[in-house]
Amino acid sequence: EPLGNGSDGMPVYLKELWPTSEELKKAIADYVSPEIYHEVYQSIYENDMWNEIKAKESKLYQFEEVSTYIRRPPFFTDFSMKQKEIKSLSGIRAIAKFGDSITTDHISPAGNIGKNTPAAKYLTEQGVTPQQFNTYGSRRGNHEVMMRGTFANVRINNRLAAGTEGGYTTYWPTKEVMSIYDACMRYKETNTGLLVLAGKDYGMGSSRDWAAKGPSLLGVQVVLAESYERIHRSNLVMMGVLPLQYTAGETAESLGLTGEETFEIIFKDSLKPRDQVRVIATGTDGSTIQFHATVRFDSYVDIDYYRHGGILPMVLRQKLES
Repeated sequence: EPLGNGSDGMPVYLKELWPTSEELKKAIADYVSPEIYHEVYQSIYENDMWNEIKAKESKLYQFEEVSTYIRRPPFFTDFSMKQKEIKSLSGIRAIAKFGDSITTDHISPAGNIGKNTPAAKYLTEQGVTPQQFNTYGSRRGNHEVMMRGTFANVRINNRLAAGTEGGYTTYWPTKEVMSIYDACMRYKETNTGLLVLAGKDYGMGSSRDWAAKGPSLLGVQVVLAESYERIHRSNLVMMGVLPLQYTAGETAESLGLTGEETFEIIFKDSLKPRDQVRVIATGTDGSTIQFHATVRFDSYVDIDYYRHGGILPMVLRQKLES
């Protein structure tokens, strides 16, 4: 379609106005020079407003406890030089049951922080007004916000909290429907590991790091899905989360998993890439559903990440040992 008509009444198209490659090259050669950058950057530190900002001189970043944007991350809390033993997991409860095509934005949204969310409650307690909530993406340096934003997408549908939309679940010990964040904190009080049930293409979309960091910090130890987006599977492993995949043709529905069960995943320290592990799901009536799933450790490097509890402790141990 034309952009409009010229003075002669004839249509004018973008291709007629768009400069040619030769014209662009000539303009750059005529007007862009190293002197332009030298002139700008030689006075870059002559900024009174910037220079008046008070900062402590230190080789380490000085985290401010009052900041709601950047807080000291908890990834090295209780750090030890000792690697963990790979062993069976028991007493695992499901925090979510999703269908197909759950994106990283479903898991860790980057948009506006809603007024009636756990993140909003936290920010309000810190003295932040709703007008200043901003977005999850802008506060990605604050794990307190990002943990509360995990699974908090307003369009996510958790089948463990029927009739709701958004970041809700059922806390099984009392069968209360509450925010996923609040339920995870209750499970943490009893040291209960958590599991996510999912369908096909779990973690599709952008390779958002907080889509793996958030669940890990909430206490999610296992994801059991029909299939994974490639990068998200890798990110889960690097955050110490065990990715399991149903045997072809099996799903939560075909196996009769409701999400109310207590799960046990049986495997040994001699685990190899793509090994099969046994999963036992025990219902509230004591009945069990037993099946095998594939461990989506696709290489021995993945197993090393998991043994270290994730890539961050692994790198720190290697640095301290060198």
